[in-house]
Amino acid sequence: MVNWFSRFITSSIGQKIIMSLTGLFLITFLLVHLIGNLQLMSSDGGQSFNEYAYFMTHNPLIKTVSYGLYAFILLHAIQGIVLWRRNSSARGSVGYAVKKDRVAGDNSRVSSVYMGALGTVILIFILIHMYQFWLQMKLGNTEMITYGDGEPVKDLYTLVSAAYDNVLFVVFYVVSMIFIAFHLWHGFQSAFQTLGLNHPKWTPLIKTVGKIYSVAVPVGFAAIPIYMHFFQ
Repeated sequence: MVNWFSRFITSSIGQKIIMSLTGLFLITFLLVHLIGNLQLMSSDGGQSFNEYAYFMTHNPLIKTVSYGLYAFILLHAIQGIVLWRRNSSARGSVGYAVKKDRVAGDNSRVSSVYMGALGTVILIFILIHMYQFWLQMKLGNTEMITYGDGEPVKDLYTLVSAAYDNVLFVVFYVVSMIFIAFHLWHGFQSAFQTLGLNHPKWTPLIKTVGKIYSVAVPVGFAAIPIYMHFFQ
């Protein structure tokens, strides 16, 4: 049983299934994360966001899920790079010529062709993003603030606001969301296809939802630093 499972997760099919499952988990996380981050645009001086961040970092269930999230991000990135390198090696020079023709003839396949490159850039963004905010919070590099008679909470809002005061960081963030949009455009529907969840009745709906999600969620994330930089 153990040998079978080991062979499965190291096989090409097994790695693609892991990519799909972790990808769908991360897609769900992105939506939840966006809903929470939209509180940054509130006019209450950061209270709702800081209290949301406090809840997210002190709820035992959410903390447990977050550790799984970090593992899934790492696993998804590693598996993506492995599959990308394997497919690139298999295609060789002939594949490269075919790839050029596909890109030239069908721009809709750009995100599929360059999934590995997109994923690598996105991983770099995630690492910078976590260093900028999550790690600073964990290291205690944030001030404490108290609202009313409540408990003191970490003032993560001020940390985020300071970062978005830098127009270069805002540009970097927005460009990264464009990369994420391209990655999601292919990855959303591809995940369902890899898992064999194809049906004449449901596949068109999945594709439509995937395209809407791939645009709406990155646009939502990109709107936050733009709004905070120019209007707060």
